[in-house]
Amino acid sequence: MHNSQVSAETWSIAELAAEYDVTLRTIRFYEDRGLLTPERRGTARVYHPRDKVRLGLILRGKRLGFSLDEIAKIVDMYDAEPGEEGQLVYLLDQITHRRAELEQRRRDIEETLADLREVEARCRADLSALRSPLRKP
Repeated sequence: MHNSQVSAETWSIAELAAEYDVTLRTIRFYEDRGLLTPERRGTARVYHPRDKVRLGLILRGKRLGFSLDEIAKIVDMYDAEPGEEGQLVYLLDQITHRRAELEQRRRDIEETLADLREVEARCRADLSALRSPLRKP
């Protein structure tokens, strides 16, 4: 590995992309949107711990279904002074809203899985009935 002292404090775009399993284009897109602000050393981008944490928050937000605008507001709160009432109220509202959506998705998924089990059982029974006369001499 490279100089561990340097890589513990900063990362290249390729290192972040590999660690988070995303493309360089994805990281550059988030940078273009102002969500990441790496240091520039010549033509190279140098990412600091702040950028790494922000990228993790962005990707988690995407997995949870937040829009980039919602993610930007939430990620920007990471850098803000803690305890600002308006930010905390906004974040709590977003959490409540997202939790309700995810709970509904969970119910929908459970119902769909139950429906699939029922259809699968009927298909297996029908297939078994169709095959049984063929097995008799």
